[in-house]
Amino acid sequence: MTTKTGTPSLKAVKGGHPQKLIAVASGKGGVGKTWFSITLAHALAKQGKKVLLFDGDLGLANIDVQLGLMAKRDLNDVIEGNLTLEQVIERYEDGGFDVIAGRSGHGSLSALPLPRLSELIEQLRGVLNDYDAAIIDLGAGIDRTVRFMAAAADIAFVVTTDEPTSLTDAYAFIKLSNAGGHGDNIRVVVNMTGSEKEGEGTYNTILKACKNFLKISPPLLGVIRQDKKVREAIRAQTPFLTRSPNTDTAADIEKIAARVASEILA
Repeated sequence: MTTKTGTPSLKAVKGGHPQKLIAVASGKGGVGKTWFSITLAHALAKQGKKVLLFDGDLGLANIDVQLGLMAKRDLNDVIEGNLTLEQVIERYEDGGFDVIAGRSGHGSLSALPLPRLSELIEQLRGVLNDYDAAIIDLGAGIDRTVRFMAAAADIAFVVTTDEPTSLTDAYAFIKLSNAGGHGDNIRVVVNMTGSEKEGEGTYNTILKACKNFLKISPPLLGVIRQDKKVREAIRAQTPFLTRSPNTDTAADIEKIAARVASEILA
């Protein structure tokens, strides 16, 4: 299936089932990946979806910090075998979704062997029976842990900005995913753009590279316009859609969430 622009639609290609396990990657840090993961989870929850947000930035976790959430249990309790994944789920009432917090600065998490990562993903799949979607906020970069967890997901959203380093790193992530046989599961999000037109231009830059060198055309999931109120919400540890619901940025996120709900989770 293709869109009017000739790029593949967002719909699932994995057996036609709803793609419930969503990985959010970036390649480069500092592009708003974690903020996007949090705000997408909130927007989907507002649309009536039951959502689980999983902090997959193993070793540099910060979802709980952005939310101002004092997690009593976290992923390290699961890694050490003290609790199951289901037992560390915490409710984030202000956003209407659930969270599995990570533990920042804990090196053993980022150095997990692949078999243990596989066990984590299997546990997460089991928990998914109770949710419409789980969003994994991956770490920045393209190390083996990030690539493995992205490949294990049903679909991956790659967040980029118009900065050359961000585009280069996002392309590197897409290239490696494609080499691993997962190029069809990539969707692009352009964040912190001056306008919708500028965002589409940024997307076309990465699309051209993908077409020319990888022979794939990852669809554009959406464009998010920049707003200084995003930084204010992060500093206040308050959900952006709660603090600044009537902004262009909020409208952009809600538009993306609507597409995810109707075209990916349906």
